[in-house]
Amino acid sequence: MVVMAGLLFSAAITSCNKDDDPTPAAGNTITDKVVADGNLTLLEQAVVRAGLDGTLKGTGPFTVFAPDDAAFAASGISSATISSLSASQLSSLLLYHTIGSKILAADVPAGPNAKVTTASGDSVFVTRNSSGVYINGIKVATADIGADNGVIHKIGRVLNPPVGNIVETAVASGLDSLVKAVTRATSAPGGDPTLAGALSSAKLTVFAPTNQAFTNLLGALSLTDINQIPIGTLVAVLKYHVVAGRAFSSDLSNGSLAMLAGGNTTVNLTNGTSGGPTITGNGNGTNRSNITATNIVCRNGVVHLIDRVLLPYAEISYNVITHHR
Repeated sequence: MVVMAGLLFSAAITSCNKDDDPTPAAGNTITDKVVADGNLTLLEQAVVRAGLDGTLKGTGPFTVFAPDDAAFAASGISSATISSLSASQLSSLLLYHTIGSKILAADVPAGPNAKVTTASGDSVFVTRNSSGVYINGIKVATADIGADNGVIHKIGRVLNPPVGNIVETAVASGLDSLVKAVTRATSAPGGDPTLAGALSSAKLTVFAPTNQAFTNLLGALSLTDINQIPIGTLVAVLKYHVVAGRAFSSDLSNGSLAMLAGGNTTVNLTNGTSGGPTITGNGNGTNRSNITATNIVCRNGVVHLIDRVLLPYAEISYNVITHHR
């Protein structure tokens, strides 16, 4: 569907680009700007390989959120990666960075997280506040680079289109332990049969523990399997990782964060590994969890990866071990 949306988008632009339509001045289109910028070489490669260089020379107007070379590198995308992707894959990715109208930084809705439809047919979420302009939680580094057929905003990461809802994203991201925990918490006697459904449809933010985070928890509890955790405790722990609504990293601030199931966690934006953000549960004491990856967009929310399971209360270790025995 995304590829078809991209083709229809390109076709619509081509059909409008007739001899009697205004034509952008040579050398000053979005494509020209990208080609001329020495920090956009990977974006140029992707645009050309996707066959969108002609599209972005069209009359537009367009708004392009443009990852620079450092943003591609930070997202783990190299020139070799781009060469390995098909034209349709790159087109889907690039059209997710493109809006079929001109939006200057001052025109970005204040939000927070105002929904805007991209040229791929998916949605991005934009915010303008005192700290700047954000898209899907990623800050615009350089705004309002003008072109005759629109505007470019440079951003510090590549935007990834959603692969599905929160549960489907967890599966696609290889979060096997979290998926196993949610499945058991939903289907086991004494569990919450609504949990998986809520994660699939409600608008939520999930701080998702990695597989290693669950392994570390089991080791600390002298357990070997998620199935050994009492079902009531497992449900309480999983719900303690969920926040109501869509909260990108740009929405987080130092201090207390209310969790959907009740109770608070503590967020600190700078005290983690290499000065990164952390989140700490009431039951974790001083053992904070690093937020290792942010702003994984899902169709019904957003996921942030964390390296430690959040505990809602300090007595959880005692309760789990007592029930296990």
